[in-house]
Amino acid sequence: MALIHGAYTAMITPMLSNGDVDYEGFRKNVIFQLEQGIDGLLPLGTSGETPTLDEDEEEKLLEIIFPVVKEYNAKNNRDVKIMVGAGSNNTRDAVRYCERAKKFGADFALVVTPYYNKPSDEGIFRHFEAVSKVGIPIVVYNIQGRTGKNISTALLQRIVELPNIAGVKEASGNISQMMEVIEKIKLSKPDFAVMSGDDGLTLPLMAAGGDGVISVVTNMIPGLMGQLVHDCENGKFAEARELHYRLQPFFRAAFVDGNPTCIKYAMNVKGLPAGSVRLPLAEPVDSAKKIIEDAIKACRL
Repeated sequence: MALIHGAYTAMITPMLSNGDVDYEGFRKNVIFQLEQGIDGLLPLGTSGETPTLDEDEEEKLLEIIFPVVKEYNAKNNRDVKIMVGAGSNNTRDAVRYCERAKKFGADFALVVTPYYNKPSDEGIFRHFEAVSKVGIPIVVYNIQGRTGKNISTALLQRIVELPNIAGVKEASGNISQMMEVIEKIKLSKPDFAVMSGDDGLTLPLMAAGGDGVISVVTNMIPGLMGQLVHDCENGKFAEARELHYRLQPFFRAAFVDGNPTCIKYAMNVKGLPAGSVRLPLAEPVDSAKKIIEDAIKACRL
């Protein structure tokens, strides 16, 4: 089994009505995740609105999550992992963020493809070469829809030969590419993790040999999504398929008007700490709110 597997939550950053970070709400969300049996937590990812957080805010969130998870693991004989978002389109900053994750004791650092700069394949390779030297296990985050650049399987094959490359969060949306990654990389490197970056593709990816999901919807339903993933891990694909189709409307609704705007709205509906989003994000339009509310009812959440 890969070093990274199961259901990880790409955590939102709750906000107060004045736009400040709701640190107590974040603590409550961490505890909720742990009590619901999540396998891993990812602070400071895209869903955490990291582009709009300053570094002091980021540090405070890390100062909350690490002691809470450590205490929980010790008391409950568990090994919930922490993967810290450490991406940037400035390689020097990405290295610095990986060093910060290592300093805090993170199990992994998630490093997204450099965005906006539109680097060549060689530039992307050298970017991951630089962060790999920090000495913390790196998860490559491939999401062309946000970065404008797909990491091809051929390029990923080069990257995985670097030290400390532990896996990939595959959010290309292309199941054929994901299966190619399994075929050409994972079959010969079974410790290399292939994690879905799309909730709705978790079942097909795991059926094809993937290792789990780094999820958005688990912010609200960690128990149900964890059950789906663990059913897949245990070969219970009939049960996983039933749960997958039960949750399909919510998978769609959680992205109907952007992320994390929609999952935050859903969490607010259910009374979980979420609050507003920071500009340039804006709350979902009324038609999207209705879709989210209808999905919550239809999925019996």
